[in-house]
Amino acid sequence: MTRLQKILAGAGLGSRRTIEDWIRAGRITVNGRTAQLGDRAEPGDDVRIDGKRVALPDTASAEGQLLIYNKPLDEVTTRSDPQGRRTVFESLPPAESGRWISIGRLDVNTSGLLLFTTDGALAHRLMHPSGEVEREYKVTVRGQPTADALGRLRDGVMLEDGPARFDTITPVLSKAGGEATFKVILREGRNREVRRMWTAVGHEVSRLARTRYGPVELPADLPMGRWRLIPIGILATVGLKPAAPSI
Repeated sequence: MTRLQKILAGAGLGSRRTIEDWIRAGRITVNGRTAQLGDRAEPGDDVRIDGKRVALPDTASAEGQLLIYNKPLDEVTTRSDPQGRRTVFESLPPAESGRWISIGRLDVNTSGLLLFTTDGALAHRLMHPSGEVEREYKVTVRGQPTADALGRLRDGVMLEDGPARFDTITPVLSKAGGEATFKVILREGRNREVRRMWTAVGHEVSRLARTRYGPVELPADLPMGRWRLIPIGILATVGLKPAAPSI
């Protein structure tokens, strides 16, 4: 049997600390009894959060699954959408166990690489700011940024939720017609951060695609709207490993 906060985190329902707070607040029950810190559970137990039963992942396998998806424009990175837009989850295959958890998000007008895993603890580690996992984007902006504007983006600009900077900015292509394209790298994933940074120096983003997350690059031969399973062990190259199975 596995500690309750670990198995629920593995199901992608929150971080272990968050789930511990829910346990303290009496929001979780196990087989009809209010859960306490230190309680354990296993697949088949009746575990509920605020009265709603949750599916527990099978912890017998040594590691979860990892999937890459080439997100098209106009899809949303949520399980359902009040506006009826297509979600990325509609394009994914069934998971072997548990459910797919998105590692970060892309807004509806951004395309490119999305990672999904069935290991909730791994997803949390990959997204947590302390991990400082690199994200690489290909971005096209309107106008021709000056050296001063590019320097400000490298040194840091102030956004409404704090300072932000690109680790690197590499020119890719300048087009006649008043647009310029760059590859940029940053180490956090705040909401619409890349777009807001360019806006802060006076340039509107016309196209944006994520091309890399940590060591995982978007394959050139993966069409938009398609997915591919990859070895989860690739994440060990950045010191991030799947959670060890419980004993």
